[in-house]
Amino acid sequence: MSYIYSNYYDESKHESCEEKWKIYTNDYNRHKCKVTIKCPPGSTDPTGSTQTSNTYIVNLGDGTVSVINGLTNTVVATIPVGNDPIGISVNPSTNLIYVANKVDNTVSIIDGTTNTTISTISVGNNPTGISVNPNTNLIYVVNSSDDTVSAIDGTTNTIIATIPVGNLPRVSAVNPNTNLIYITNISDRTVSVINGTNNSVIATVPVGGGPKSLAVNPNTNLIYVPNTSDNTVSVINGNTNSIIVTISVGNNPIATAIDLNKNLIYIANAFDKTISVIDGITNDVIKTIPVGTTPHRDGVLNL
Repeated sequence: MSYIYSNYYDESKHESCEEKWKIYTNDYNRHKCKVTIKCPPGSTDPTGSTQTSNTYIVNLGDGTVSVINGLTNTVVATIPVGNDPIGISVNPSTNLIYVANKVDNTVSIIDGTTNTTISTISVGNNPTGISVNPNTNLIYVVNSSDDTVSAIDGTTNTIIATIPVGNLPRVSAVNPNTNLIYITNISDRTVSVINGTNNSVIATVPVGGGPKSLAVNPNTNLIYVPNTSDNTVSVINGNTNSIIVTISVGNNPIATAIDLNKNLIYIANAFDKTISVIDGITNDVIKTIPVGTTPHRDGVLNL
């Protein structure tokens, strides 16, 4: 089983740094994570021949991360990490990759320049989700068996806070514009909202049954939470921390990703073999797309 994070920036394209997105869907044995890529500081109309393209694939059974060069589509490195790596996130500002190792209760830190593990940090029990706020250089690790979130300082690679959340937390997502972090709690049927300034929970939002994923649209400050047991998506207003609408989708919605340019939300329905497409303005399902067997993750790649 593999989880993928892609980081792509191409300076050879003479274009502005407005974000462009491509949609991916994946079957059960190949997973992709949502991607957010920043243009280099000060870049508005880049030129030149420098290209960087890296895709990071977490191999759950091997305890490794495969690095694929996106220009040649070849594996250029295989990096040993911990046991049962399951979560992955990238800080594009520092070019560091963070891998949550579920069985080892650790986070491996990979240097994206050398493709080597430069540090291993002990966290809580069964870390399953991980996300980065590139603006604050803080990393948030969901410890599913401890009902906590570890906040790691990316400068010192040390834990600066351990934050109690709900029962059986699963994944995390960050809104870098508001510095708020969202955690799904499966058993509680809630989402914990963490203030990244003081690393404390400021709200707990009831959602539907079995929330196992979520995605944030920083442009609209809306958070989309698929509820696997209810076949719905809860939409949270980030300003009020309240549900503004509940959307019916397919059977067993398991994952979500957002196209920020088009304000479209993609929901993977595992049992229906479909993707529901939600219009972020009306919050209506505007299309249902048939895909392969048991779609389990989807992602948006910023080109």
